[in-house]
Amino acid sequence: MADLLLFIPACFALNLAFGPSNLLALSNGAQHGPGFALLAGLARLLVFVSMIALSALGLGLVLSTSALVFTAVKILGACYLIWLGVKLLKNAAATQGADVSASPVRLRDSFRREALVAVGNPKAILIFAAFFPQFVDVDAYALSYLTLGGIFLVLEATAILTYAMIGHFAARTAAAKLHWFQRGSGIGMILFGVLLLLAKPPALAEG
Repeated sequence: MADLLLFIPACFALNLAFGPSNLLALSNGAQHGPGFALLAGLARLLVFVSMIALSALGLGLVLSTSALVFTAVKILGACYLIWLGVKLLKNAAATQGADVSASPVRLRDSFRREALVAVGNPKAILIFAAFFPQFVDVDAYALSYLTLGGIFLVLEATAILTYAMIGHFAARTAAAKLHWFQRGSGIGMILFGVLLLLAKPPALAEG
């Protein structure tokens, strides 16, 4: 119980940390509403379920300490974020002065974006490989991982909804300026992509 009281606030701080995934929830909430953003965010949660399982099997530690795998993941993730940012900038130019509410919304596309952004973010690998094991009870390993993983997913869903609601209310107060919000999201994605390219593997960062 003492470990959980420490794990929950520390974990929620990681869930709420501003990054490409939460920026995507913010953008989805602004353009399509919190409900849509939460449904799209389920893709992120499914990816994290797989990562938690891999971490429990010990593969997360291998990934986090392998410079080659880390580099491959970060390059693919960075390229996708930059591509997504450019696409958002183009969409902002196309929707300026148009009726955004009349444009069709494809949940499948947003679902896929959420999944790809989550897969391409090595920060998640480091969380499950380095942060989780500090709170695992080795005498009840499986149950401990299930408990920690369940708490993490609930807190992550809360973070998705939080950012989506912030984006939604921000867009409602400045609906006519939604294209500027899209531009900001696009620039943010490109910036995160560049920062991801500059990130060092854990082994190198410690040296």
